[in-house]
Amino acid sequence: MLNLRRLAQTSTLLAILSIPLLGQEAATPVQGERHVFTIERFTFESGATVPNVQVVYGTYGKLNANRDNVILLPSHYMADFHGYERWMGAGNALDPAKSFLIATELFGNGHSSSPSNTAEPFHGPRFPVATIRDNVEAVHQLLLSLGITHLRAVAGFSMGAEQAFQWAVSYPDFMDRIVATSGTAKCWPHGVVRLEAQIAAIALDPAFKGGDYTVQPKQGVELFGLVWTGWLFSQEWWRKELWHQMTPPGTTFETFLSSMRKDFIPGADANDLILQARTWEHHDVGATRGFDGNIEKALASIKVPVLYMPSETDLYFPVTDARYEARFIPHVTLTPVPSLWGHPAGIGISAEDKKFVNEKIAAFLAGR
Repeated sequence: MLNLRRLAQTSTLLAILSIPLLGQEAATPVQGERHVFTIERFTFESGATVPNVQVVYGTYGKLNANRDNVILLPSHYMADFHGYERWMGAGNALDPAKSFLIATELFGNGHSSSPSNTAEPFHGPRFPVATIRDNVEAVHQLLLSLGITHLRAVAGFSMGAEQAFQWAVSYPDFMDRIVATSGTAKCWPHGVVRLEAQIAAIALDPAFKGGDYTVQPKQGVELFGLVWTGWLFSQEWWRKELWHQMTPPGTTFETFLSSMRKDFIPGADANDLILQARTWEHHDVGATRGFDGNIEKALASIKVPVLYMPSETDLYFPVTDARYEARFIPHVTLTPVPSLWGHPAGIGISAEDKKFVNEKIAAFLAGR
């Protein structure tokens, strides 16, 4: 069931992605170490140069002497570095006893440099729009600072999948493999429509004041969460009332919906929410320098094997978009996740999803 104490401390969404469901045994937790990497001056694609930009990241396992056992795990929307622990541990795809796992946090999550924690003149709505390429470039600098010049793999869920694809286009020889679950190489127009609706929900709150608020625009953020919830799971998931698998007995539809609206990302800053939504909607590997906006050409440039795992019922990143993109990737294994759990199937939210995703990723990384 939902851990109600944990929900009081963190995002309802992030709690859903990390807790065991009813009927699942809780795995022995893996232990990550938190780090902060500072870039003295970082220039974003927009042209803005911001001093002392920070990237928060977590590490699991040990870097070997040859520095060739590294797997990069770039984070998803508003997540911290714990977001991939459903893939970690003995018996799962990623074993810290064998690999050195680096899980990075996106700009705008409130921990890495964000509108909420950056001083003027870049505070709040004046923080530059950070693209997926900006995040990849910052993490590239981080890896080089650690003496890491090659990766076994880049593996990501959702916005982490967006970053994985960008790594394969920006640095085609930097890794051996790419894993992308519940995410695409471009945010296609339908996705932009959804994200713009969520941004507007916050911006229309009178308390928002163009991003220069003195109190958080609570009503706008709650409406943002409600819009998000409508896209999170599949329609059949709702019809079958599968929220009962992750909530206390007796939880009603009204109670569950209220919790998703009021506690979707409690404590999150409105400008941070908007910044990461902008990062998401601007994503397009075709916009990488040298490809002239041609996503098909960019995808065709990917050299390494790609495990592409859309969720069959994802409303954020529809399987049809993934099938289209896969046509242009030279060495792709397209393996949809058969699930009713919509978008979070790609992180392994249900017992069946977790088993499927971990088995496929483990086999792929082993070259099977």
